[in-house]
Amino acid sequence: MPPAQAPVDLPDLQPIGGRPFGLYVHVPFCITRCGYCDFNTYTPAELGGVNPDAWLAALGRELGLAAARLGRPTVDTVFVGGGTPSLLGGPRLAALLDMVRETFTLAPGAEVSTEANPESTWPEFFDTIRAAGYTRVSLGMQSVAPRVLGVLDRVHTPNRSADAAREALAAGFDHVSLDLIYGTPGETDDDLLRSVDTAVATGVDHVSAYALTVEEGTALARRVRLGELTAPDNDVLAHRYELVDARLTDAGMNWYEVSNWCRPGGECRHNVGYWDGGQWWGAGPGAHGYVGATRWWNVKHPNAYAELLDDARLPVAGFEQLEDDALHTEDVMLKTRLRQGLPLGRLSPDERGRAETVVADGLLVPEGDRLVLTPRGRLLADAVVRALLD
Repeated sequence: MPPAQAPVDLPDLQPIGGRPFGLYVHVPFCITRCGYCDFNTYTPAELGGVNPDAWLAALGRELGLAAARLGRPTVDTVFVGGGTPSLLGGPRLAALLDMVRETFTLAPGAEVSTEANPESTWPEFFDTIRAAGYTRVSLGMQSVAPRVLGVLDRVHTPNRSADAAREALAAGFDHVSLDLIYGTPGETDDDLLRSVDTAVATGVDHVSAYALTVEEGTALARRVRLGELTAPDNDVLAHRYELVDARLTDAGMNWYEVSNWCRPGGECRHNVGYWDGGQWWGAGPGAHGYVGATRWWNVKHPNAYAELLDDARLPVAGFEQLEDDALHTEDVMLKTRLRQGLPLGRLSPDERGRAETVVADGLLVPEGDRLVLTPRGRLLADAVVRALLD
């Protein structure tokens, strides 16, 4: 049992009008821990057993306190992430959404998403959550190459993710996403292209592709440190990104954020809210929220989370008030990653001068009153942001 958590109270939260408001729910459960993952997740062995019903009850208490604190705002998007939300099963995910409706006001046409692991889904699961009101499913595919899945410690079989995507589409979901990881040690160009082609062939309208990163404290980091695996090479990662982008573009999916491609209308509205100035409440162990100029984060351990809520206290571990400079930096950093581009009006005169140099270097291109990353600029997006701000 973790030590008792000292209470941390949030300051008054004043949502900024006219901006989208989202709700993120973190499900902290996984059957196994993938070797590359450093998310706040727990296996049954780590918790001494999993009690999803107790977690769901605690979540309901947090949602009630959150709605009271904010004055029951209208929610434009809901995203259930993790962890492995599909481990809850369809009925519990339906109950979770019912709790959201009881405490917040869902906007007409709200986007309601959940992540899912292919091995913990089946046709009845998708039928249940679709009937409950979920509108979008994001499935972790990672790769169809068995050796790549083995290095990543993924438990699903190579074909299961594609089958799950087809089952979600058959259940009536208009928006289904598959997530890929590229740059895994031992992966070849052909491995990656077969994964992309398999994703496209399912008929999904959205694909995310992320470069593998070696996070400290993970099993992957230990294997790299011991010399069992070679860390991803930056030049290889850039080449693989270009392969993904070319293949998805040819298939009719266009990038709308550096790591995300979709068919027209397939953008994940919740994630666009993160990148484009939206606000959200983060519920669940370790979840982060952001309202007005306040960012906060919950206690990580599910037991400590539940104990605070049993005492009718928000499970907040800490918060920060963002000053104007920090808000500006985040605004530039996030908007630069979007296909819609960074509005020139968001830049100071000095920054606009630096932007001219970045344009001359071929990393940004003006489009009306915005600056948009070029294909090469997308490979160097972090460097572009530094060049604009430094």
